Amino acid sequence: MRLLILMLCATFALTACESTGTNGTTSASSSASTSGLYRIPRDSSRVKFRMLDAVNALRGTAGLPEVQLNANLTAAAATHARDMSVQNRPWHFGSDGSSPIERAARAGYQRTMLGENISETFETELETLAAWMDQPDTRDVILDPEAVDMGFSWFQENGGKIWWTLNMGGGGPALVPIPTPEPEPELAAEVATETLPQG
Repeated sequence: MRLLILMLCATFALTACESTGTNGTTSASSSASTSGLYRIPRDSSRVKFRMLDAVNALRGTAGLPEVQLNANLTAAAATHARDMSVQNRPWHFGSDGSSPIERAARAGYQRTMLGENISETFETELETLAAWMDQPDTRDVILDPEAVDMGFSWFQENGGKIWWTLNMGGGGPALVPIPTPEPEPELAAEVATETLPQG
């Protein structure tokens, strides 16, 4: 599996390379600055589609159906990537206490949120995918047989650190925790009166 991932990464890296334009700017989507840090290119849509292609290649090898990019899941991923940077820690809870399921619902995702992978790294998206595939829990998110939608985004700090977030969704309707409504004060008083023991 590791060999397959490395081969996929090499293939996508080669297909991403482009020559320098006549105005001296580099249009390669896999760009390293002069300091050697990986910098997200201006045309960041290439990063998303390179990740989508790599995920679908891995899913195809496992006999699983392809997933498609979903704008709502991507919005939830973008929100969380930036928020992890603010919190300065890679974890699944938002600074407001939100869970991945709640963030997907807030972003308008209508299906079941199946899983979220996160990373704090200086590595490229394909290196990050390879690291996720090396761990059983994050690999299970990528290879979830019920997945039909993928959200993928990041936040890159000025120093080069990247906070990656990948969401997978599909299956049935959204599983959003439904808060228990507080009874109206008058109703609560009536219930309390009715349940008092008769003296």
